[in-house]
Amino acid sequence: MDITGGGGPPIEASTRVVDPSPSFFISFSPASSATTIITSSFASSDISADEGDSETSLLLHRGREEEDAMTETKLHVGHGNDGVADSNSKIDASEDTAHQISSDPWYQVGFVLTTGVNSAYVLGYSGSAMVPLGWVIGTTGFILAAAISLYANVLIARLHEVGGKRHIRYRDLAGHIYGRKMYSLTWALQYVNLFMINTGYIILAGQALKATYVLYRDDGVLKLPYCIAIAGFVCALFAFGIPHLSALRIWLGFSTFLSLIYIITAFVLSLKDGLSTPARDYSIPGSNASKVFSTIGAAATLVFSYNTGMLPEIQATVKPPVIRNMEKALWFQFVIGGLPLYAVTFVGYWAYGSSTSTYLLNSVNGPIWVKSVANIAAFFQTVVALHIFASPMYEYLDTKYGRGQGSPFSFYNVSFRVVVRGGYLTINTLVAALLPFLGDFMSLTGALSTFPLTFVLANHMYLKVKKNKLSAPQKAWHWLNVVGFSCLSMAAAIAALRLIVVDSNTYHLFADL
Repeated sequence: MDITGGGGPPIEASTRVVDPSPSFFISFSPASSATTIITSSFASSDISADEGDSETSLLLHRGREEEDAMTETKLHVGHGNDGVADSNSKIDASEDTAHQISSDPWYQVGFVLTTGVNSAYVLGYSGSAMVPLGWVIGTTGFILAAAISLYANVLIARLHEVGGKRHIRYRDLAGHIYGRKMYSLTWALQYVNLFMINTGYIILAGQALKATYVLYRDDGVLKLPYCIAIAGFVCALFAFGIPHLSALRIWLGFSTFLSLIYIITAFVLSLKDGLSTPARDYSIPGSNASKVFSTIGAAATLVFSYNTGMLPEIQATVKPPVIRNMEKALWFQFVIGGLPLYAVTFVGYWAYGSSTSTYLLNSVNGPIWVKSVANIAAFFQTVVALHIFASPMYEYLDTKYGRGQGSPFSFYNVSFRVVVRGGYLTINTLVAALLPFLGDFMSLTGALSTFPLTFVLANHMYLKVKKNKLSAPQKAWHWLNVVGFSCLSMAAAIAALRLIVVDSNTYHLFADL
């Protein structure tokens, strides 16, 4: 979220809420629903979406909004008209944060999302997704996963202003709709997932650093745990100097440039190898039983590749109108931002077939200096990407324990970041060095958190909030998503557990992979 370490009162919640009704099935057109003004009893008077976004509408309804703001200073769940939890489990939706919100244009948020999609993880999809799935299922799967992920994220984005208040954290939204227990459960699922992602980024940065070293000296002196420690230190330095998500700004440009370096390098060298080598073997390796589990795991990878698990936190940074601008950012992510992912994934698999490495730069042949530049670019881009996925934890720590006053670069605020963020990343780094095969555990936590947060909860929350406005076919569609992704989540968890058991016999703590 948009974090400025400076002081100032929290931005007041808007009582103007955009009705998030999406088109039936997978229709991603911008919302054509009404903008409503929430009263103390949550009764609404509808105006058009365009009118609701205009200055004229704001002037016409300002008096109504001010009256509502006084009567609903504290918004509680428990109003059946919005399909939220009853008053016995009420919870205040809070915008109290040490981080400033609502200041970023939609295209900056789009680049934040694209940075996550095109992180160095894209160098692994040829081997981790395409090899187990093959051409037909793999290609179709990537496209379907993109469409379904876009739909689910649009649902979440359109729930950002439920109940007359912006919900800048996923846990706030879940708590407002379901109550205190779901608030705590959502928080736990989200932060475990983000912790594992952050740890995975440190491992990935360490692997890129070691891959660079091995190009020149394959003597085993610089081991992976040492590279991971270096990566964790660099990530910490970056976290000390970047106080909040919106402060990335120019760094998002650098991140995009770095992404293009390793993606274009992998693409060109793979294309060259593919044109100069004989026919490849595209058969799916493994026994029948292993193929089943690897297919489930690869299907989960397709979904994980597009989703952050922290969309409300990212949406909190965008300028009003927040729903419309967030949809623009999502379209940018899935249409423009996905093109580099497809290019490097499909060409990499085409060039090397079933022998494709899970880190594509280990498969390509080319000048050492070119591969070195690509690996170094992957290392530094991973540092920026980690900061995005660590921002919800930073926001929590800054809000809970930080003073939140003065310049973000005052001695107190910088010292606070050094101690608190440094401690958090030290734990990440230790876990990364201890378990460099963390990808197995990330698959498990992704199955148990990314699927529920992005797909199961998104559809069920929408059902709860809009249950009185949905037709029977629309309700059936959302329930199909809830049940289907719940089953896929359980299947992916079983596949991940099997992988952990298999790999535990191969790897050891602080392994030099």
